[in-house]
Amino acid sequence: MEVSGKKAIVIGGASGMGRATAELFAQSGASVAVLDRPGSGGDEVAKGLDGTFHAVDVTDFAGTESAIDAAVADLGGLHAIVTTAGGGIAQRTLSKEGPHDLDAFRQVVDLNLIASFNISRLAAAHMSKNEPEDDERGVIINTASIAAFEGQIGQVAYTAAKAGIAGMSLTMARDLGSLGIRVLAIAPSLFATGITQGIPDEFAQALTKDAAFPKRMGRPAEYAKFALAIVDNPMLNGQCLRLDAGQRFAPR
Repeated sequence: MEVSGKKAIVIGGASGMGRATAELFAQSGASVAVLDRPGSGGDEVAKGLDGTFHAVDVTDFAGTESAIDAAVADLGGLHAIVTTAGGGIAQRTLSKEGPHDLDAFRQVVDLNLIASFNISRLAAAHMSKNEPEDDERGVIINTASIAAFEGQIGQVAYTAAKAGIAGMSLTMARDLGSLGIRVLAIAPSLFATGITQGIPDEFAQALTKDAAFPKRMGRPAEYAKFALAIVDNPMLNGQCLRLDAGQRFAPR
């Protein structure tokens, strides 16, 4: 799908990989709506793109539906959606303090997996109304993590959530294939965003020492380029694609 002239939503578009994606899509000719938390600075990002901003907490599932509906109304349609919102905690299944906190596990799954599914199902409903272009109506891109495959000690909740995102890609693509809607996930390694942005070089090098090449953290622009390539190439579908410089997480 040629992104120029299309309507796109980026969830988590106020910063990091989401912001880079929103900016690249806009530079490539798409109309972009930025969705992010209140106070995230997403309104300023959206203004810089001649786009719109809609405040949302993705764990407020009804509120997310309202925000997506408003964004689609402003855009006049929806062809591509990229979801980068997420996060995790550090807690073992069993520690000296006792078993993993169940509410904390549920919160991580809600933030990553349930929110991504909710956004995907809502986006698919909007995309299904599009006139097909070369039989294609839309592209859904969620964000997993290489932790989905090599979760480290203390990442059990995050791993479960991201593995769910990776695992639902093919089934969802099959569900939506007859409508001409593609579904993929990107599984990044460590990227310089959020809490990892601006950490000392020696610490960053230690975290990425087992990467094949390049031995550094990923850059938000590299995620954005990958998302744009996915939208552009109609043969990409039903997969969770690693973006990791050949890195494989060790147990710790």
